[in-house]
Amino acid sequence: MNLYDSLPDAAPAVFGAEAVASYAYEVLTVDVPVGSWIPALEIARDKLGCTYFDWLSAVDEPGTGFRICAHVVSLENHRVRRLLLRTTVPHTAPALPSAVAVYAGAEWHERETHEMFGVVFTDHPHLVPLLLPENFEGHPLRKDFVLAARVAKAWPGAKEPGEAHDPDAPKRRQMLPPGVPDPNDWGPLKGQLPPAPARTPRAAGAGRTPREGAPPRRTRPATEAPAADVAETPRPARRTRSVTEGSASQAAPAAEAPAPAETPRPARRTRSASEGSASQAAPAAEAPAPRRTAPRSADAPWHHAKPAFEDPPGPGTPAAPDPAPESDPAAPKTDPADPAEPEPDTTGGDA
Repeated sequence: MNLYDSLPDAAPAVFGAEAVASYAYEVLTVDVPVGSWIPALEIARDKLGCTYFDWLSAVDEPGTGFRICAHVVSLENHRVRRLLLRTTVPHTAPALPSAVAVYAGAEWHERETHEMFGVVFTDHPHLVPLLLPENFEGHPLRKDFVLAARVAKAWPGAKEPGEAHDPDAPKRRQMLPPGVPDPNDWGPLKGQLPPAPARTPRAAGAGRTPREGAPPRRTRPATEAPAADVAETPRPARRTRSVTEGSASQAAPAAEAPAPAETPRPARRTRSASEGSASQAAPAAEAPAPRRTAPRSADAPWHHAKPAFEDPPGPGTPAAPDPAPESDPAAPKTDPADPAEPEPDTTGGDA
């Protein structure tokens, strides 16, 4: 069994009597004193097989010091075992031996921790700034570091709504976020800014100046009680109901007068399938309407219709006789059988 598997119970036996270990979120954490920092790293590398160096950094703990953390990993037998070694240095003298001799990859991690937190790593081969410019002053990741950018430029909450419209109006007490000092106490404008106006409590009975055009507010004498203090007429007690009675909305409605009995309808006559329904019955035969005929005229051309073209007679067909000439309808008509009227003489002489 690997020695790593005996932790955290065997931490005092592995790292020393002052070591404190705990296991959470698949990470084994071991806290050792400053004097055991380098030996603890060597034990992690040689005995626990943590040959992979991941990162090294610090955390500023107010009232405690700077907690230096180193995360190393063991990859033996294709299994990942994580170890977080920690030690704490005081704020007054933050110094710690360098871990470059144990883990070469800790070189630039210690350089970053030195410029961000101000921790000095003794025996470091090249402890120079890594990220910040050379003329930068201070350590930005310390919690007491002043955010100079917020002093040069007011943070968004420095101006309250309506201040630009009425600069003489009393202002509320301005609140500064953590790490932002008062510009009149620190920074390029130190001692040059006027003091912030103090908010004085309003005297009793002092009214606010009404704005222009606003209707006057009604004043109430001291002897008159406010509307909220006027005694109201006591309301009658509510009638209690039992569970079986239910609420008023669940009460049964009053009995209504019975509706008059309807006259029974006669039984419906049954029909066979061949008869069909009443709507499918054949309508009764109606008498035909008298036919109206238009007056006939003797000279209408359609009374004696003739074909426009007559077929020529065949070889065995007798020729049709010529039709008799039509008489003039204006001439007087005579009856040839009438003997009372003699025929006219066409010879021109006496008989």
